[in-house]
Amino acid sequence: MISPQRRQEIVDALRRGSVPRRSLDAFAVGLERFEAALDDELGRAAAGRAVFKAVRGEYGTGKTFFARWLQERGKRAGFAVSEVQISEAETPLHRLETVYRRLIERLSTRDSGQGALRGILDSWFYALEEDVLADGTVDETDTKTLLARTDALMEQRLAAINRHAPAFSTALRGYRRAMAEGEPAVAEGILAWLGGEPNVGAAPKRYAGLKGQVDHFGALSFLQGLLVILRDAGFCGLLVVLDEVETLQRVRGDVREKSLNALRQLIDEVDAGRFPGLYLLMTGTPAFFDGPQGVQRLPPLAQRLAVDFSTEARFDNPRAVQIRLPTFDLDRLGLVGRRIRDVYAADSANAQRLKGAVDDDYIDDLARAVTGDLGGKVGVAPRIFLKKLVGEVLDRVDQFDDFDPRQHYALTLDERELTPVERAARSAGGVDDIELDL
Repeated sequence: MISPQRRQEIVDALRRGSVPRRSLDAFAVGLERFEAALDDELGRAAAGRAVFKAVRGEYGTGKTFFARWLQERGKRAGFAVSEVQISEAETPLHRLETVYRRLIERLSTRDSGQGALRGILDSWFYALEEDVLADGTVDETDTKTLLARTDALMEQRLAAINRHAPAFSTALRGYRRAMAEGEPAVAEGILAWLGGEPNVGAAPKRYAGLKGQVDHFGALSFLQGLLVILRDAGFCGLLVVLDEVETLQRVRGDVREKSLNALRQLIDEVDAGRFPGLYLLMTGTPAFFDGPQGVQRLPPLAQRLAVDFSTEARFDNPRAVQIRLPTFDLDRLGLVGRRIRDVYAADSANAQRLKGAVDDDYIDDLARAVTGDLGGKVGVAPRIFLKKLVGEVLDRVDQFDDFDPRQHYALTLDERELTPVERAARSAGGVDDIELDL
């Protein structure tokens, strides 16, 4: 059972036309086939190994939904998670220091939303102090000795990281000292630097003995350090999603080459065991994986991601390095609609009226109508279908006792509310869109 608050979050997100961030199990359809393999992979990461997974699917098949569904699953298993949207302007993949910064900004846990680094660090320092006090040689009231012994234990835990990125421990010592000395503004600046923020004032860096900023190579070492901290703080590991990687197809040629090489580097580092406890997931379209402007431009990367999808989809291997999401059909779309109706009705005083006026047949009719207005492309329809179902049908039935969707509602799709992919699907059907077998 999900709480009324989380049900409201689902409804509010769908009303806006976006993917909810939590409680996706409430209306996930067709993902059951992946559960066993994914749980096994999460278990391997929790045991100290690292996992890389690629997910392919056309626009509308639910790649972002899948990624957030897996993040929820990861949180329940004890992982911290982060979702990074790849884009040329804000998060170019070839600039790993920027990817690291976005990862830290969006870092979350089961008990904490985005920006969870501070809470994770505080939990870690508490765990280190408990380990120091456990041997009985330090009095907890001896703050100075406790701080020194904790710093020494921290250095020991991060020894492998310090060989390549000593600034990581330097920043942690500075952060902890600033907190102990009642300098919250300085601590905040050091925390920002540790998270990859490039515009940190001179005072916090001078206080901690830091120089410059986190660079491309330092970002990977800092990620290693974060994994050590997470494990010591009681987490099973870190699940990172690189979403919308297919945007690399639209960037300048030299930037694309650098980004593809950065992706290859990440995969190789995962395979080499550099990131114990990391589960790295990326999403992309089939065109990105198979087309000339994507993965195929870098043969070593194409070899690492190669999977045979020539067999029937029902025989796909969920354990493969690359998996494909099933395409939506009308039955699946209708089932999602029914689940959302039930989620909506669970918190309404008009539950019986909602289920009567918006019955299964009406939901199926609405799914067919939306899909028909989008050129018959069911895979493009889920977002706008659920937006219409919640915001224009269920809301009205809930608020107006005499509203009958069959009599008083006619589906309309405004160009301004559609994504470019949805607009393209809607425009199909003219003579210019007819494919000729010449």
